Amino acid sequence: MPYKPIRKAVFPVAGLGTRFLPATKSVPKELLPVVDRPLIQYAVDEAREAGIEQMIFITGRGKGAIEDYFDMAYEAEATQRERGKDLSALDGTRLAPGNAVFLRQQEPLGLGHAIWCARDIVGDEPFAILLPDEFMKGALGRGCLKQMVDAYNQVGGNLVCALEVPMAETPNYGVIDPGKRDGALTEIKGLVEKPAPGTAPSNLILPGRYILQPEVMKILETQEKGAGGEIQLTDAMASMIGKQPFHGVTFDGRRFDCGSKAGYIEANFALALEREDLGDHIRRFATEELAATQIAAAA
Repeated sequence: MPYKPIRKAVFPVAGLGTRFLPATKSVPKELLPVVDRPLIQYAVDEAREAGIEQMIFITGRGKGAIEDYFDMAYEAEATQRERGKDLSALDGTRLAPGNAVFLRQQEPLGLGHAIWCARDIVGDEPFAILLPDEFMKGALGRGCLKQMVDAYNQVGGNLVCALEVPMAETPNYGVIDPGKRDGALTEIKGLVEKPAPGTAPSNLILPGRYILQPEVMKILETQEKGAGGEIQLTDAMASMIGKQPFHGVTFDGRRFDCGSKAGYIEANFALALEREDLGDHIRRFATEELAATQIAAAA
């Protein structure tokens, strides 16, 4: 039977980005560029590819630059146009009226609370969630959310992106307690938020992509604080298991944790290597730099 389409996506972008201070003192971490496009642009493009029509941004104080980014840049556009310059670099940076909603999370009470802030906009529809600092580069031209929407159209219910990591890393993430597997789909029997070392039920983590039914909002409304003293989305999802279908979708592609400095640098390096205008130069520079480092270390 056909399932309700996924038309709305929530982007929690209220975080302070303290791991990137001082850069994020005045620039939202979601606007940090990977090569020449900010992280939030990659996430929005991923959502558009998956058929999302309305983007819901959960912002906070000091995050007004994100709203400005998706608005018209009159001075830059007018200047470029007068000079006969190509404006294609700005494609996708302006969202149509009504297609972008900006809501403020007034207190940093966790991801679950941020999602709950979008309850009136989401309404009674299933919706997607994308964490922009999780940069997901899909294989074979299919983004992460597109892969998940395709799976949703088969099984409905709730879905999370599933990614395998070394067991030693599981205390840093929400972890899946898996049931039976069918190709890329894994039945979810339970979810554990940041399990203690050695206690994780699997090495399948939740890397920041979700498709959820609207009932999760009712649960979040009375959700108590969990790990880290925050209202955890994972706890709310866990309470839905057994009441609605719940699956993990193994992601076909590469994930870069751009919430960390190392992951952010990796993303820039990987994407630069793929660019026709940068790849050869970066490859040559990296080879020369590594050779120089090795010589210096041996001296």
